[in-house]
Amino acid sequence: MEATTSSKAESTLQNSSIDVHAENYQRHHKSTSDTVIPHVDMESSEERESDEDTTSGPDDFSGLSPYERKRLKNISENANFFASLQLSESAARLRKMIKKRQPPESKRKKPKKRENGIGCRRSMRLLNVDPSGISLPATPTQPALVADENPLLPPGPLEMTPENRDDNSELFKGFLHTWAEVSKTTSKNTKKELPSIKSYKANLSGMVISEDTVYKVTKGPILSMALHPSEIKTLVAAGAKSGQVGLWDLTHQPKEDGTYVFQPHSQPVSCLYFSPTNPAHILSLSYDSTLRCGDFSTAVFDEVYRNERSSFSSFDFLTEDASTLIVGHWDGSMSLVDRRTPGTSYEKFINSSLRKIRTVHVHPVHRQYFITAGLRIFDSSCLSSQIPLLTTIRHNTITGRWLTRFQAVWDPKQEDCLIVGSMAHPRQVEIFHETGERVHSFLDGECLVSVCSINAMHPTRYILAGGNSSGKIHVFMN
Repeated sequence: MEATTSSKAESTLQNSSIDVHAENYQRHHKSTSDTVIPHVDMESSEERESDEDTTSGPDDFSGLSPYERKRLKNISENANFFASLQLSESAARLRKMIKKRQPPESKRKKPKKRENGIGCRRSMRLLNVDPSGISLPATPTQPALVADENPLLPPGPLEMTPENRDDNSELFKGFLHTWAEVSKTTSKNTKKELPSIKSYKANLSGMVISEDTVYKVTKGPILSMALHPSEIKTLVAAGAKSGQVGLWDLTHQPKEDGTYVFQPHSQPVSCLYFSPTNPAHILSLSYDSTLRCGDFSTAVFDEVYRNERSSFSSFDFLTEDASTLIVGHWDGSMSLVDRRTPGTSYEKFINSSLRKIRTVHVHPVHRQYFITAGLRIFDSSCLSSQIPLLTTIRHNTITGRWLTRFQAVWDPKQEDCLIVGSMAHPRQVEIFHETGERVHSFLDGECLVSVCSINAMHPTRYILAGGNSSGKIHVFMN
């Protein structure tokens, strides 16, 4: 009885297991293929399986439970079923039928070939043809020399012709006559007692500037200035970077009619002086290696000194009668020139130990002293490399690229004071004592708004003229 009960329970377990596997089998085939759905007779299958299980020998699945033996058999049948479908052969045939995917075409458009065969455009200059298509002559193997922008003026005297006056020659003749007459009536300089610093400062404080004493005279930067020693009229001369020499009579109104500009040089005029013995003569030195003397009585610029092998930088009168000049060269050398000697050469050539000489200024009273570059003071009676330094003044001389470099000059009325421009704000012109003490500063917020790099003081009157880098002259006077 117990054996019969256990046999029925085992048979019931096997049937339920077979039902579960049959369900899973049908689900699997439904999801695997929609086109092929096999029909299985579950009842007959179960009967066969139960018969096979009962008829199987003890060696087929020895050691396995009936459930495991059934599972392995289902796996084997499934594999045989899928093999009968020949899915791998069908997939291989489909692969052969599908064409290989072509690579995508480039979006860049290929240039179309021109049917006429004309290539890309070429430069007509490189083809050596003009705009009309006519061939140009062949370029010479040796290029022609380019003309100098500032050619040297011919040697010898030059006529004094104003560049800013195209007509009205009678007005210019009257201008020359005025300058010549003023020069004749100019009183000779006599030695005066040196005023005290206190009275000197008081006179400087009374000097003012106005719109009437400011005017643009030259078309380029001013590199040199000079004041005529007249006691009656105020006459100012300015040398420009363009080689011009401008003259301005401040007593003539309107200001345009009192201004005349000449071209005695082809390069910058770095130094300009009126002759102390004959104020009708104005001497100008230029980078073009020439030194000329303009004579208002004859309206001619005579040539005093020429040396094309060495460029000039500055000059000054070594004697009171203005017959002997000392000329500084950019290479550090100096020349002694005697105006009384015929010709345009030097009397003596001096090689100094300096690499460069930018400015030369002779002391107005003790003419054996001269100052170079505004840094060192020398005694010309004993030139040597062991000359002691007398004094040094700290001063901002960094003018930059666009401003004219400063030049320190003596005040002819006060032998122990010198004048120099300034980079300070507000814009000003400064006067220093030989000890380094600042004596006075000329400034005006409305009329003086630029740096006056070049300055000159009247020899007897309290008049100061300053020139800037745009060709404008500023005059302080009492």
